[in-house]
Amino acid sequence: MMTSAAVAAAAATDDILRELDHARARGPLQHITIPPCPELLSRLQRALAEPEPDLNEVARIATSDVAMSATLLKQANSPAFSTGQPVQTIGQAMNRLGLAHTAGAMTAFLTRRAIRVNSPHLTRFWERSAKRATAMSYLAGKLPGVSADLAHTYGLFCHVGLPVMVQSIKGYTGTMVEARARIDRSYVQTENANHKTDHAVVGALVARVWRLSPTVTAGIRLHHDLEALGERSADPEANTLIALGLVAEYITVRHEGVDPDADWTRYGEAAMAWLEVQPEDLHAWEDELHELLHVV
Repeated sequence: MMTSAAVAAAAATDDILRELDHARARGPLQHITIPPCPELLSRLQRALAEPEPDLNEVARIATSDVAMSATLLKQANSPAFSTGQPVQTIGQAMNRLGLAHTAGAMTAFLTRRAIRVNSPHLTRFWERSAKRATAMSYLAGKLPGVSADLAHTYGLFCHVGLPVMVQSIKGYTGTMVEARARIDRSYVQTENANHKTDHAVVGALVARVWRLSPTVTAGIRLHHDLEALGERSADPEANTLIALGLVAEYITVRHEGVDPDADWTRYGEAAMAWLEVQPEDLHAWEDELHELLHVV
């Protein structure tokens, strides 16, 4: 039997999915072009959804694309994973990386190919997305009951609405410049003022169309509604992804020598409180992730 909190969380997620469907059918998302989910990614999702994931199918998908195979071999032979003898086959690479990291790397590769980023305002977008996803997947292993797969997927897709809006909306790059410069309102408030939608909504629509987890979809939709971190009535899994995303973002920008953004300054403590982690945990995780983020 579902608890009252679980019922409320499910209802909140269902509300988000209905909101997206309505906006897609009759609202401001009608003219947003969502790239189709790559067939190889759909196959990968189906293979991983089985009670016992089909490793042979994962390997077949990996070897069906030379560039994706090369990416897996490169990661498996990197200092973060190498144990001496270099791997030479996809099977060896999968054994060394593990299924979760293999699937994450394949998802990142296929998503990056499907959603091209050609704007100078989004330099290194996919690199930073991959770093966030890697950090979240790693940190999920440090926290009880957090799915590394959901964490990686959320980290990768969290800001995917940005390049989709660049491709779909005339004048959106100007909005990006304006939104970064304004101090009187938030980034998403400027997006909504100019276009009647924002990258959190558009990113959630991508997740909806690509049949990602409803929890991931809800997390993407709410990742700038950070007041929800203090509301126990919200979907706790989505809240956890949002909080973990803030922590991962903090660690990755510090790794790049960049100052934390306004979201961390305002909501970092709330995120850590939600996750029940301490400042010393944060410092330790920064050190542990240093080499792994270099690989990405």
